[in-house]
Amino acid sequence: MGISTFFNSFIFWGAWVIIPFIMEIIPSIGSAITLIKKRIRNYHPKPPLAYPEISLIVPVYNSYDSLRECIKSIHDSSYDDSKIRVYLVNNRTKDDSFHVYTEAQKEFPTIRMQWLNARQGKSRALNLALYNSTGKYIINIDSDGALEKDALKNMIDVFESDSSIGCMTGAILTIPQQIEEYKHFFSRLLRQIEFVEYAQAFLAGRSYASEKNEIYTLSGAFSAFRKSTVLKSRMYNTNTIAEDTQITFQMRYLMGQKVKLCDNAIYFVGPIEGMNKLYTQRQRWQRGSLEVANMFDSKAFRPSRMLKDVNVRTLLYDHTFAFPRIVWILALVCLYFMDFSTKMILLSSALIMLIYVVIAYLYFWSISIFLREFPDIQKYYKSLWWAIPILPLFNMLTFFIRLTGIFNSMNTTSAWKTKTFTEEVEEYKAVVKDDMKKISLLNSKLYHFMNES
Repeated sequence: MGISTFFNSFIFWGAWVIIPFIMEIIPSIGSAITLIKKRIRNYHPKPPLAYPEISLIVPVYNSYDSLRECIKSIHDSSYDDSKIRVYLVNNRTKDDSFHVYTEAQKEFPTIRMQWLNARQGKSRALNLALYNSTGKYIINIDSDGALEKDALKNMIDVFESDSSIGCMTGAILTIPQQIEEYKHFFSRLLRQIEFVEYAQAFLAGRSYASEKNEIYTLSGAFSAFRKSTVLKSRMYNTNTIAEDTQITFQMRYLMGQKVKLCDNAIYFVGPIEGMNKLYTQRQRWQRGSLEVANMFDSKAFRPSRMLKDVNVRTLLYDHTFAFPRIVWILALVCLYFMDFSTKMILLSSALIMLIYVVIAYLYFWSISIFLREFPDIQKYYKSLWWAIPILPLFNMLTFFIRLTGIFNSMNTTSAWKTKTFTEEVEEYKAVVKDDMKKISLLNSKLYHFMNES
C-alpha cells in the first residue's frame, strides 16, 4: 500500500506539477526578476554626434486604408526627414494604394519617397527594395501600422552605440484607440488581451531574450539591419511564409551577428480582426517556424544543443514538448480515474494557475515601470490590470491553435492563405455528415440483409 501510494504521488507531482514548474514557471520567475532590475537601471545610450542616412522599406499590399497614417508617422517622427529615404514597394496590391502615395507626396513634401513595383510576395518586395536602398541602416516596417514618434531615433541610438549589433527588431504594440472603438464587450476583450499579450511578449519576453542575445525572430512588422551586414546575406527567402524568421536564422547561424531588441522603438499595428484571423495568424507563425528549421543544417539542431542554442530550445519547447503539455491537460481526467481526490486535482490546478497569474503580474509591474517613458501608453496598459488573470487562459488557447498548425503543416503546402476556424469547422461538419450518411446506409443494408435472410 505504501509503495503504491508513493508511486501514485510521484506520478501526480512529477507529471502534473513538477515538470511544468521546472519547464515554465522557474524560468519565467528568473526572467521577471532580471527584467525588473533592467527597468530600474533604465539605461539609454548616448545619441551620436550626427545621425546617419537611413532607408525605410514599406511593402504595400491592399493598404489603401492605412498607408497614409504609416507615411504620416514617418513624417512626424523625430528623425530628420532629410536623412530618410522611403521605398514603397508595390506587392501586387489590388486596391488604389498608389493614389495614397501620390497624395502623400503632396502632403509630406519633405520626405523622399519612391514607388517600386515588385513581383508577388512580401519577401520579393523586400529584396527589391534592399537592392535599391541607400544609407547606413535599412529599416522595414509594415504598411498597416504607425511608428511611435521617437522609434527611429531610439533604434539608431542603439545601433550607433554598439558596432557589434548587426540587426535589430522593434517592439510591436496594437493601437489603443482602435481597440476601444469596438463596442461589443467580447470583441473589445479579445483585442485588450491581445494588447497585453503583445506588451508581455515584446517588452518582457523578447526584452529578456535580448539581454541574453537569444532573440528567436525579428519582427516582420518592424526590423532593422546594418546595410553592410544584410547585403552580405542571402537576403529574404522566397520559399517560406516566415521570411522574417529565416533571415534571423541567417544572421545568427551564417553570419554570427547579434540579434537584439530595441524595446523603446515601438511600432503600432492594428488589433486583430477577429478569432478567424487569430486562428490563421498563429498557425502561420507555427508553420513558418517549422519550415525555417527544416531549411538549416540538421546538425545545428541536435537536441544536445538545447542548453546552448535558443533556436533549438524554442523549437523543442514549441513542438517536441507540445505533446507532453497536452498530456498534462488530459491528466486531469486520468488522475481522477487513478483515485486522486477531486479536491487535490482542483487545488493543484488552481495552484499552477495562481503561479502563472503571479508571474504575469511581475511582468505587468516591470512593463509598467518601463512605460514611464511613454505616459499615454503606460496609462492605457495600467488600465488593463484586470485582464492579467485571463492571459494564461488566452495563452492556452493560442497554444492549441499553434498545435493545430503543426498538424495542418503535415498535409498542406506552404501558403499565406490558410483555412480559418470557421472554414475548418464547416469542413469538419461536412465530413461528419458524410460519415453519418455512410453509417446510415451501411446500417440500412445490414438491416435488409438480416431480414431477407
